[in-house]
Amino acid sequence: MRVIRACRELGLQTVAIYSEADKDSLHVELADEAYLCGPAPARQSYLNIPAIMNLVTQSGADGVHPGYGFLAENAGFASVCQLWGVKFIGPGASAIERMGVKAQAKETMRQADVPVVPGSDGVVSGLAEAEEVAARIGFPLIVKASAGGGGRGIRVVQEPEDLAGALERAASEALASFGDGSLYIERFLVDPRHIEIQVLADGKGRVAALGERESSIQRRRQKVLEEAPSVAVDAKLRQRMEDAAARAAQAVGYESAGTVEFLLDQSGEFYFMEMNTRIQVEHGVTELVTGIDIVKEQLRIAMGDGLSFTEDRVPLVGHAIECRINAEDPQKDFRPSPGMITAFDPPGGFGVRVDSGVREGNQVSPFYDSMVAKLMTWGRDRQESIARMRRALREFHVQGVQTTIPLHLQLMEDPEYVEGRIDINFLERRLAGGSFAGDA
Repeated sequence: MRVIRACRELGLQTVAIYSEADKDSLHVELADEAYLCGPAPARQSYLNIPAIMNLVTQSGADGVHPGYGFLAENAGFASVCQLWGVKFIGPGASAIERMGVKAQAKETMRQADVPVVPGSDGVVSGLAEAEEVAARIGFPLIVKASAGGGGRGIRVVQEPEDLAGALERAASEALASFGDGSLYIERFLVDPRHIEIQVLADGKGRVAALGERESSIQRRRQKVLEEAPSVAVDAKLRQRMEDAAARAAQAVGYESAGTVEFLLDQSGEFYFMEMNTRIQVEHGVTELVTGIDIVKEQLRIAMGDGLSFTEDRVPLVGHAIECRINAEDPQKDFRPSPGMITAFDPPGGFGVRVDSGVREGNQVSPFYDSMVAKLMTWGRDRQESIARMRRALREFHVQGVQTTIPLHLQLMEDPEYVEGRIDINFLERRLAGGSFAGDA
């Protein structure tokens, strides 16, 4: 829906693909053309590269926007598009590949003078090398899957005697999830913030930074809420982080929209975590505080037109918050809640934006991600944005499935969140303490 709308404003024809589970989806109705790409399971439809490329040929499309899921960060798919003479609306396969393997990305960043968390120089070969790294950086440390994502293949190790077991479990999970059991090790930062910098690169050497987003409100390493800017980032720190993000993008010859993610520790030092080589779910909060349509910029770059603005550092105006509204039940350990949406009444009013691909009568499928809407608010300052989000959440009525709206209302009323005293473990502590979700 988001991509189609941006294309419409630029006068571009759109082609949607859909699985059997999504035949009644809004994006199918909104696009100029739509084609069935396969059965409901993603591997037979949205991840089926031969089927997708056949539809590219059949439709005559000359570009493919991968969105922010499925094949969005698949270097092989980007390469296939290039071989077929079709523009992949994102970075080149080389940039995706270099940033997709975390150990390789870390080494690339080190060479580009981007701060990295102290740890192993790439993948560790076994327990002996892991113990040498641990002796150098100390405990606690974190073991991570080199090809990981989504919180899988990760173990925090507090004591030396726990290292061997953590390596074995992380490698096993990584192999099962990604087909790659290689691991690397980093110092574990205690209660850092998750701060990310949005960049746009024209593919010709110019990289523009659009400020930071705070993405510290997470559950099981999955983002729940984002905002821009961060209360923990002042102008001086923002400039340093933007400069580092630009170096990161330039180091891999980046093109299109991308996000460089950092961990900000309690002393104010920041470290590279990863680069998302695609548009992010939370890109809307950056759009609200910059006035720049990031998807349209992606399309302009892909067409060779470059960026529509001249600033390399875009000023931020006001404050924006995004709540991810998922079809999950917070009172039952966030159990997915598939089913038919019998009522869908989103909020409106000044400073409120709702990005959604569902409506009343649609089915929430068990096959894909459970997010049904992104609710965003903008205010002149953070307090106004929070007040507006409280109001909007109370107006947002969804029936037929359970949603995370009650959880977000609790967040908006939590004194520590309102004061900005958050870190990546904030929500987990609230949930573990029973003060959230259970009485939602």
